[in-house]
Amino acid sequence: MITLGHVYLIAGIVFALFALLGLYDRSNPKRFGNAAFWGLVATSMIAGDYLGDFGNGLLVLALVAIAGAGQIGRAPGGEVPVEVQVERAAKYGNFLLLVALIIPVVALVGTFLFKEIPGLADPKQATLISLALGVLIALGVGIARLKPPPLLPLQQGRRLLDSVGWAAILPQMLASLGAVFALAGVGDVVGGLIGTAIPQGSLFGAVLAFGLGMALFTMVMGNAFAAFPVMLAAVGMPLLVKQHGGDPAVIAAIGMLAGFCGTLMTPMAANFNLVPAALLELKNPYGVIKAQIGTAVPLLAVNILFIYLFAF
Repeated sequence: MITLGHVYLIAGIVFALFALLGLYDRSNPKRFGNAAFWGLVATSMIAGDYLGDFGNGLLVLALVAIAGAGQIGRAPGGEVPVEVQVERAAKYGNFLLLVALIIPVVALVGTFLFKEIPGLADPKQATLISLALGVLIALGVGIARLKPPPLLPLQQGRRLLDSVGWAAILPQMLASLGAVFALAGVGDVVGGLIGTAIPQGSLFGAVLAFGLGMALFTMVMGNAFAAFPVMLAAVGMPLLVKQHGGDPAVIAAIGMLAGFCGTLMTPMAANFNLVPAALLELKNPYGVIKAQIGTAVPLLAVNILFIYLFAF
């Protein structure tokens, strides 16, 4: 049976290759930092289950130390000339789009297929397994048609990851932070504070507090997955589900969308908002956020209204 462990293994091997290639890139003054950082990420993917909580904690601290010391960076040069890009785009046309579309198509089909065929893949992780499979298939199709040099896909992937830097693993770190907050009882503390501000028995007040709390905590923590366990423990379960009898599936699903509205408005979501600005070389590093606020605010209001209308 294909499990999430196999996906982690593949990802770990890729990160290990990135670390090795980065180590031999003598044009990069930060090659040792890059190699150490991606090598530690590879270690967590491949051997995380064997390191234990303490070992993984030390690994995370080492990652933070490397990133905090500014030891991650991309080597100068290496870009494909614009004229070459134009020539290749004209030559291969829509095939380049087809390669990109293979990933979501396989992920969608696999999500349903794996659940219908018992014993083939872990049904609880069908989506992630299908996504990984889609990436492998897209990579194979692209290599078969474009016939690049053997190491070119890995080298370009490494260069892109070096450009993104520590922000590439920020979602995983923040999701873990949310779990830690939940275990530490932060949700109970927040729930007590919010409870004093909500009128007794007010359904709309509880929905408003949950939706706004998801967005605000996401803005602070940078990830809706980190905010979710806190707000669910603080407001979602005790007030919306238990007290008012709301549908947990609707509350959780739309609540996450409310959190994602906060993602659009915070620099803490660096991989979404700061990295694109850097890659596109925008004059204003917060240009992406400014462009998204006009969409995020009304969308948040609609999500809060939907929870109120459809969850009860």
